[in-house]
Amino acid sequence: MTRTPLRPLAAILDARRKGADPDAIERANTRQRHEAIRTELRGVGEGRLLVLGVMFFCAFSVIGARMGVLANSEPTENRAVRTQVEILAQRADIVDRRGRVLATNIETHSLYAQPQEMIEPERAAQELVKTFPDLETKRLLEDFTGKRKFLWVKKKISPEQKQLVHDIGEPGLLFGPREARLYPNGRLASHVLGGTSFGREGVHAAEVIGTAGVEKQFDDYLRDPANGESPLELSIDMTVQAAAERVLHGGMKLMSAKGASSILMDVHSGEILSVVSLPDFDPNNRPLPPTEGSPDDSPLFNRAIQGVYELGSTFKAFTVAQALDLKLVNPATMIDTRGPLRWGKHRIRDFHDYGNELPVETVLTKSSNIGTARIAQMIGAERQKDFLGQLGLLERMPVEMPEAHGGMPLTPKNWSEISTMTISYGHGLSTTSMHLAAAYAAIANGGRKITPTLLRRNGPAYGERVMSGEVAATMRGMLRKVVTEGTASFGDVSGYSVGGKTGTADKPKPTGGYYDEKVIATFASIFPTDKPRYVLVVTLDEPEVYSFGEKRRSAGWTAVPVAAEFINRVAPLLGLRPDVEPGRPTGITLTSN
Repeated sequence: MTRTPLRPLAAILDARRKGADPDAIERANTRQRHEAIRTELRGVGEGRLLVLGVMFFCAFSVIGARMGVLANSEPTENRAVRTQVEILAQRADIVDRRGRVLATNIETHSLYAQPQEMIEPERAAQELVKTFPDLETKRLLEDFTGKRKFLWVKKKISPEQKQLVHDIGEPGLLFGPREARLYPNGRLASHVLGGTSFGREGVHAAEVIGTAGVEKQFDDYLRDPANGESPLELSIDMTVQAAAERVLHGGMKLMSAKGASSILMDVHSGEILSVVSLPDFDPNNRPLPPTEGSPDDSPLFNRAIQGVYELGSTFKAFTVAQALDLKLVNPATMIDTRGPLRWGKHRIRDFHDYGNELPVETVLTKSSNIGTARIAQMIGAERQKDFLGQLGLLERMPVEMPEAHGGMPLTPKNWSEISTMTISYGHGLSTTSMHLAAAYAAIANGGRKITPTLLRRNGPAYGERVMSGEVAATMRGMLRKVVTEGTASFGDVSGYSVGGKTGTADKPKPTGGYYDEKVIATFASIFPTDKPRYVLVVTLDEPEVYSFGEKRRSAGWTAVPVAAEFINRVAPLLGLRPDVEPGRPTGITLTSN
């Protein structure tokens, strides 16, 4: 600003010449200067007020927006601050090989409380206990009258329960929509499906995550929104699975067994059409894992995939197959069966006295431990270990279930000659029923390794060759004779050619050693033997049946009849036509020329 002199000389001289008061000029200039200064200061002040007003407006806008967000957000308590990410609750369906639903989603509601909004907390607590007997009145009342501003009452309720809570008329009890997992077939294939639980939870949604079975194995796929219209297709056949569970449950009760398992597998593709483990559970209400006792006491324990057992004489088929493949023997080769067979302090005995020698075929048919052990001596430890490894019996089975990680075979630390002899007839090496099924599938399909799968496949999925096709065919004939002439005579099914091998192994104690009167009974079978398509393995835990005046525990009396009923019930469902023997024409007498 240009400063004007208060007493300009020209103006003063002009005023004196005219006889005016020169001081009036000074006063006027002083007033103008003051007004100019006030105008300038007023502008500065107004600018500052404007800036301050804008700042206050922005601050209050931010605070107001934040308050609006909090007012419309989910009521939470003691939760860490995080970015607001939408909870994706949608989960893809799981279907069987024919597209029938095994697991899907339903819309339901959660129940939560805002105690500060409650009018009659004591009455509300009492009424809630009537609807939900698992709740405690005392605990609810403490929560409703405490300092908490939000709490879950029930994370999943039925429409009927929602109506009952609504009828209480308490404004502090509120409902939130959510999606829940539904298994419409109840216990069917429960161990395969596994189950789900809730992950991140909010009032308006909940994250559904897999906790076991294929729900956990394929959790990423099922939770991916891109797969919402593409269900997970399993190899399981729901109709076959239902029949299998019914037969196995009846057999377990009839044989007074503690537990049971079965596996039905396609020998060419490795597809598992049915896998059952009993006792089972309802995945809609999955029980909690046990905190004490033996793991296999829990219904959550999958005996078919997690149960690692010595499977007894079912292993004799592998010993004979390897010896045939190595051309060490042929079906007619005579084997010394004089007993007991001594090796150091160990004694190997047969269940019956089979005389001094038996042909290889009869060693398998009659299930001679001594004969099998002598064949194993011909093979040797290294070759035996290599062959069993090729069959997949020495490593975890890569089935698409997290439970398979617990099914690691137990092998001897020192694979000595005595280990070779005992392993040849199924003692000293523990595996799962799934391992056994896959190994028998190699015999059934012509000698090629198979990897089991719970996913639908299109066509065969053969692995490396583990034995020649000729040996595999010879073995199928021998296994057929085990049923028609040997230890599995109760396994013959009218109209279907069944072959297989029994196995009865003493059950080990958790502390070491074996029980005297507890066994694991197994029957591994192939059908039809003339054109193999399926392998069936049935295992009973601690079976016992009273027959012909005495208690029977061997697989021939327990697991085999159950497997026969299984095949008889399931074979028609699989589209297998029975072989019907032609009958003699009525009223016609045949004569010779």
